[in-house]
Amino acid sequence: MIVFAISDKGGTGRSVTGGNIVYRSALAGHDSCFVDFDFGSPTAGTIFDVHALGRGTESGRGTQSLLLGSSEASESLELWTASDSLGGRPPGAGRLVLFPGDKGGSEFSIDTNTVRRCARFLGRLLEEYELSVVDLSAGRSYAVRLVLEATADWGGSAQTRWLVFHRWTRQHVVAAHGLIHEARGILQTAEGCGHDRNETLDSLRTVRTAVMDPATADLSGLSGTQISWLRERHHDLQILAGELGLGRTRTLGIVPLDPILHWHEQILTEKALYESRIASVGTVQAFQELASALVDRAGWEKL
Repeated sequence: MIVFAISDKGGTGRSVTGGNIVYRSALAGHDSCFVDFDFGSPTAGTIFDVHALGRGTESGRGTQSLLLGSSEASESLELWTASDSLGGRPPGAGRLVLFPGDKGGSEFSIDTNTVRRCARFLGRLLEEYELSVVDLSAGRSYAVRLVLEATADWGGSAQTRWLVFHRWTRQHVVAAHGLIHEARGILQTAEGCGHDRNETLDSLRTVRTAVMDPATADLSGLSGTQISWLRERHHDLQILAGELGLGRTRTLGIVPLDPILHWHEQILTEKALYESRIASVGTVQAFQELASALVDRAGWEKL
């Protein structure tokens, strides 16, 4: 399964959530990889604690170099050993691989050869990994059109999924709707590349990030008036999301507001959960559920 991760705005937690999904998938025994297609800001190495790749690779073999034809093969790192914090591959875990972007990269226009190279690369991922998360640039980027053109002749949506990330605010809900449904959004672009519009919509789900539960005990320091106001806004957002087609049946998962990830975007490891205890159980559970849902075709179709 190849999952294209996208958001209309930055700061949605798209990359850190995608990284944690891949990590949880590998822990569950699935060969999994994270592919940095955020060409203007290739910072996936920071999330996985690979300091040498904090701003992308300098090898000349990043994902952008591969797509532009200046490298025949993309650099890849086995994260169980390359990361400074993952602590080695646990028994029963699958592969965990990072395909980094190029340091100093940027958005670029595409042509037939670029599309062909992208299709070959994505086909390789499909053969080698049970779950591949391809992290795209925010908004209506060249990267979106590139992967849509590269997969146009794959036939249906059985092998690809789209996750649209948005924070739980009115502005982000409206923006996510626009990215999916409005002019030059995912559906219109997919149709222009030869995809069936309805099949593309069926392959797409949203992920709500940084969601504050108005019933949680964490709000105990707020006044009754503030808590009441938060609950009203939460209800208003539920109505708005439903009206814009981003309600319960379109939402794959909800990631709670997490202070650790707010201050330090990272993989929430088993050590962080059980030893240092800085990881939130609820957040880790959300990542586990997302990883499971992505490889569970039956569960996906039930939404």
